[in-house]
Amino acid sequence: MTDERLTAWVHGLVQGVGFRWWTRSRALELGLVGHATNHADGRVLVIAEGPRQRLDALLELLRGGGTPGTVTLVVESWEGARGGLTGFVER
Repeated sequence: MTDERLTAWVHGLVQGVGFRWWTRSRALELGLVGHATNHADGRVLVIAEGPRQRLDALLELLRGGGTPGTVTLVVESWEGARGGLTGFVER
């Protein structure tokens, strides 16, 4: 099975509430690599690579209501994995 890349823009109250740490923990539990990055407009960008089933699980968690803060919208896009990522980091 070929790995894929999930790019998810997370909107809402997601900065300063432990959201990136929480996302990193969930991604590591799922065996994914990538990063979660705060952006100046208040969104968090999540880039994750791994098997589609695990990425789908992460996306479901991001939308699931159990996150720190308040997620109002998650806009995702998909592509083939690019590689070059190790671990999962907060930026």
